[in-house]
Amino acid sequence: MNCQRLLIIFTKNPEAGKVKTRLASAIGDEKALEIYHALRQVTARATRKVNAERMVFFSDFIPSSDLFITEGFTARLQEGRDLGERMLHAINTGFEEGFQHIVLIGTDCYELTSAIIESAFLALRRTEAVIGPATDGGFYLIGLNRNLPELFLEREWSTPEVLETTTARLRQLGVAYELLPELSDIDTIEDLKKSGLCPLKQ
Repeated sequence: MNCQRLLIIFTKNPEAGKVKTRLASAIGDEKALEIYHALRQVTARATRKVNAERMVFFSDFIPSSDLFITEGFTARLQEGRDLGERMLHAINTGFEEGFQHIVLIGTDCYELTSAIIESAFLALRRTEAVIGPATDGGFYLIGLNRNLPELFLEREWSTPEVLETTTARLRQLGVAYELLPELSDIDTIEDLKKSGLCPLKQ
């Protein structure tokens, strides 16, 4: 593994009623949990071949067994009052442990591949930051070569302006960045229908 690179995976503990809540309002808690399990499997496959150290940060507790608790993955716990604080804590942890290029992803993007993650690390050899735009106005990936608290603190999350606000802050800070290809997340029933990941039975 490349000891300069760290891949951080953010995941919620997969429990019915606590994941994919917007999707669950349309298809129910159990079906939404099935979709989340499928998304986590996509993410696990995409991350196993990446040439980097890997840390998985769980939302609520570190389970005794999980598809991410395997050789090559280190399990940690998310810390912070909101998503921004939790991401900042995880990225700061990586820099404190000596990593130079850090990429953070979630477990919502069914189009994510190992090649896209590798391209993010390659981008960090040319520039200071890299962002993977999501079609809903957020991002599925963020990569940095240094800690930038201004990207994560005192802002709203889960809005259509997340990507726009993030890139605006990078420009204000004078931080050079690159954008990866736009990919789709699954958060709503419309996203699920478009994905073809798990066709809904009538």
